[in-house]
Amino acid sequence: MKTPSISNFFLAFLLIFTFIASGCNCGKTPAWEATPYTVIIPSFFPPMDIPEDNPMTVEGIKLGRLLFWEKALSLDHSISCGSCHAPSSNFSDPEQFSAGVNGTLGHRNASVIVNLGWSSSFFWDGRAMTLEDQIRAPVVHPLEMNISWEAVVDRLENDYFDNLDYPQLFFDAFGTSVITEDYSVKAIAQFIRTMISSNSKIDKWRRGETELTDSEYLGYQLFLREGGDPEVNPGGEFGADCFHCHGEAGLQFSDYLFHNNGLDPSFELDPGRVNVTGSPLDSGLFKTPTLRNVALSAPYMHDGRFSTLEDVIEHYNSGGVSSSTIDTFMKYTTGGLELAPQQKEAIIDFLNALTDTTFTQNPDFQDPH
Repeated sequence: MKTPSISNFFLAFLLIFTFIASGCNCGKTPAWEATPYTVIIPSFFPPMDIPEDNPMTVEGIKLGRLLFWEKALSLDHSISCGSCHAPSSNFSDPEQFSAGVNGTLGHRNASVIVNLGWSSSFFWDGRAMTLEDQIRAPVVHPLEMNISWEAVVDRLENDYFDNLDYPQLFFDAFGTSVITEDYSVKAIAQFIRTMISSNSKIDKWRRGETELTDSEYLGYQLFLREGGDPEVNPGGEFGADCFHCHGEAGLQFSDYLFHNNGLDPSFELDPGRVNVTGSPLDSGLFKTPTLRNVALSAPYMHDGRFSTLEDVIEHYNSGGVSSSTIDTFMKYTTGGLELAPQQKEAIIDFLNALTDTTFTQNPDFQDPH
């Protein structure tokens, strides 16, 4: 009988090694890989800036939606993120101030959640520079969810949830069943970045799919025009002067900057942006909210002081209240804009045309629990 040569043994060894190295699982769990998710950028919108350390995935978005609506993220299991950001109210709170655990009230109206993937800062005073950092804060705030992230992580890892295995969901999204604060906020941020509104009547008009009524178009023209009588104020166009802060750039209807829009003569109750920057010039300044779905977003302003759009229009028509940091765009603190009743109605008709019910009623954004 012929004895195999050394070269044959070497060849057999090489073949086995190559087979194993080329992908034999040999009964082991396959390598983790989440499913990439591509954000569809609407017409006329700029690109969305997605952090390199938090790419969008189908599994991450699914987990984020569950966590957004998860009441275990509050001390007494009574509220979730969605409790203060109701879909029917443009993902904001219809109450002036939101009730946290034990019924405690904050002092600012809950901001809307719409197109936040394009925002450059977060909260009314801009104290968070990333969406992920914004998500961290309400969980630990004593007037909101009032629980430590350590306690949240312990609950998600060890408590029983009907039909939910959070460690498995975290593994699906991030490749590890070890639950952390960072992975939690990243998942919620991924979900919120999918909450895009781009199908209002104004969007359809922009895309050539519909026509505006005469009143809506008049409101749009007033929205774009400088305020004031040109014989009294150089450059005046008898307009509503809205576009400076709520411009159409990127169709966001917000400059995402900070302004004193003439609400108060002084700022003892809520100093605003100065608490973040320390600059006296930022006293009484608050972030410009988007006008998208504004007809659904009442009450209005950072403290929810105005109940209706009519109240808001009248505030600007009157000129507002002068103060040490009044914005240069608030040029009519004496005399006001002097808009006629028909013009006010036209502006409100235009604002109503920014309503996108396909966004607020999107089943992908509703409570999945």
